[in-house]
Amino acid sequence: MTAATLTPQYFALPGGARLSFGGDEFVFVELSEAMDLAVALQVQSIVAAIVSLDIDGIVDIVPAHVSYMIRVRPEDLDPRDLIPTLVAAHQKVVDSGGGGSAPTIATTIVEIPVYYNDPWTNEVTARFRDRHPSPEETDVEFTARVNGFDSVDELIAAHSAHPFIATFNNFIPGNAECVQLVPQEMQIQVPKYLSPRTQTPARAVGHGGNQMNIYPVESPGGFQLLGRSALPVVDLSMTRPGFTSSPVLLPAPTLVKFTPVDESGYDEVVTAFEAGTHEINRAAIEFDLQAFTADPLGYTRSLVGELR
Repeated sequence: MTAATLTPQYFALPGGARLSFGGDEFVFVELSEAMDLAVALQVQSIVAAIVSLDIDGIVDIVPAHVSYMIRVRPEDLDPRDLIPTLVAAHQKVVDSGGGGSAPTIATTIVEIPVYYNDPWTNEVTARFRDRHPSPEETDVEFTARVNGFDSVDELIAAHSAHPFIATFNNFIPGNAECVQLVPQEMQIQVPKYLSPRTQTPARAVGHGGNQMNIYPVESPGGFQLLGRSALPVVDLSMTRPGFTSSPVLLPAPTLVKFTPVDESGYDEVVTAFEAGTHEINRAAIEFDLQAFTADPLGYTRSLVGELR
């Protein structure tokens, strides 16, 4: 076998994206090699456009941060026949300058109460300081310092002031890596643990790089832990309030707005949810990439206004 036969074959799409095939069943498209909010939103816009076409033979479309994958039924659709459709979808984004005439995205915005700097999460992370970049600080203190905040309260205010958008569902059901919808210079960024913890509390709110997640279940993890969600993000039984139509709370591209609560507020929500009396605060919205690009903070403020 020669080296040439091992060279991946790519097809160039408008805007510099690369398309490749995985056998006769998968199409993989990568828009960038680096995480970028603008590119992540382009991915969501392109995927929304393809979904709206309702193409016979497409089994699933899975968006990630800067890429997406399409699975087809090869007996119904030759993956190569998708190339003209993908060229058109990518060209529309290029012609719009990244958002001008890109389609709006039908999604939801969800409010999640978070007990930041909670004692249970801090108790767990205290057992893993030997794996941390700054063992003498808590995860919250470290995240505040490396982002230039004068206090933990300033970090909490920034983390909860503007919504995040889920851009990649991965690893286990319910996990959603999210990026905050703010200009690049306002992005909260923090290194992960030097080596992963072997324990992370369920519903812990983590931040690693410029991405946030809520751990669905107790598991290993390497994100810095900032607090704990009062709501679960997964219910595989689909029997609990708010999960009867989907087993996950944050499918991409759901927006999530955090509301800080103290211990009593946290306990109140947890108790009400377990009793089946808490109604998750969410609203259906249309995310307009052009409007966000023109005024990121003002536009997301208007979307948060759709919540009760």
